[in-house]
Amino acid sequence: MSELLHKKITEDIIRIYFDIYNQLGYGFLEKIYQNAMFFELKKQGYNVKAQTPIKVYLNGQLLGEYYSDLLVEDKVIVELKACDLLMTPHVAQLINYLKATEIEVGLLLNFGEKAEFKRIIYTNDRKKNLKNQ
Repeated sequence: MSELLHKKITEDIIRIYFDIYNQLGYGFLEKIYQNAMFFELKKQGYNVKAQTPIKVYLNGQLLGEYYSDLLVEDKVIVELKACDLLMTPHVAQLINYLKATEIEVGLLLNFGEKAEFKRIIYTNDRKKNLKNQ
């Protein structure tokens, strides 16, 4: 059932991603795509936050902070890339964002020469570190 988690939100985000990709193409800096996604999601009525802090803990000790590109409806982390192709470290980055939060769904969207995306699920029952905060 977890593959259907926040299905409507993620489908809308992916649709907006392809609309933007088809209009802008590739070659812009990631910030341009982030702004475009932010404004289009807002226009569609979504609650969107940019550069939301993600705190990383180990045994109750704060280790540091990262910032997600977009957080949609406090349910989906959206990580944007503007690179040749998505690689394992990009996926690992998003998984780590999910591990560090109570958010279970993430989208990795690449505005590279070829449009590509990944939908990642990391359920809270697998997040041992959240119990130690």
